[in-house]
Amino acid sequence: MSIRCRTILFLISILVLPAGCRQPHETDVDTLFHGFDGDVPGAAVMVVRDGSPLFVKAYGLANVEKGIPVTPATNFRLASVTKQFTSMAVMILVERGLLSYETTLADIFPAFPDYGAGITIRHLLQHTSGLVSYESLIPETATEQVLDRDVLRMMTTRDSTYFAPGSAYRYSNSGYAVLAMVVETISGMMFPDFLAENIFAPLGMDGSVAYLKGVNEVPRRSFGYRPDDSAFVFSDQSLTSAVLGDGGIYTSVVDLFKWDQALYTDRLVSRDTLDLAFTPGRLSNGEALSYGFGWNIGDYRGRRKIWHGGSTCGFRTAIHRYPDDRFIVIILTNRSVADTDSLAEKLADLFLFGEDAE
Repeated sequence: MSIRCRTILFLISILVLPAGCRQPHETDVDTLFHGFDGDVPGAAVMVVRDGSPLFVKAYGLANVEKGIPVTPATNFRLASVTKQFTSMAVMILVERGLLSYETTLADIFPAFPDYGAGITIRHLLQHTSGLVSYESLIPETATEQVLDRDVLRMMTTRDSTYFAPGSAYRYSNSGYAVLAMVVETISGMMFPDFLAENIFAPLGMDGSVAYLKGVNEVPRRSFGYRPDDSAFVFSDQSLTSAVLGDGGIYTSVVDLFKWDQALYTDRLVSRDTLDLAFTPGRLSNGEALSYGFGWNIGDYRGRRKIWHGGSTCGFRTAIHRYPDDRFIVIILTNRSVADTDSLAEKLADLFLFGEDAE
């Protein structure tokens, strides 16, 4: 069955589930997400196996002030789950022969300081570049949001890295902001436009957008909140929320279903390229990493797991894929505090490992 047909069946299962018909394990999932239900910032949850939905449900509110509920089509800020899309943009350029994983920052940005000659695209993808954290370079007096190009500029004010590129692993938002600028420089397109034309449109991810205020809009948008004593307060944007490469995409569980299914195919890039994304990198001394291109790589209860979480001022998200089982759990929330990775594993316990799993 084609991805398009599976998507249609998936949407039908969401939108026309017969009244009074409960989904498998719905009571158990409701118990897990009871704190997200009601007049509070909510969540959208999806579990899929073999291209068919096992469970999909929305809880709580996308906009607390206006009382707008979350639905499966609500778009949440992905935070660091965005990195898998930034990586895909880079992989597309590599497949087109416009870039290689060994291209250096000095090759792309001639004015970059000398240390850029030792930092490759592969280093950026796998968090082994050693680039200084841009968050640590933002002045305390700053009031304007930082953009990806500002991050690149910050990197050009430095003369060294935390460590020799390739010699260690250090999770780097700076690296992924710079990758967004690599995509713009090599493609000649704005990063949001490149994603829209080369990823979102081909997959029919019609609600997905790399959001930049004043440039584009987020349809069916959820807004972020943080806990404050016994209530939640509006906390949707921060100084770093306009940096796109490391965390700026908004999307829904419906669109992420399409994304997940495409990762079993060669619709965007070849299988060989996709395999690189899901293969642990290595340090210069040969030590294996637990990270590929925009994905954490590991296992859970003996099953191979490819996953990523996202955390920002008003959102927590998680995608846990079990590719050998063609199984995925997606959790999107519009609150700054939520143990989404733990919840995703509990959903795997229910739907993949059996109801009685501990």
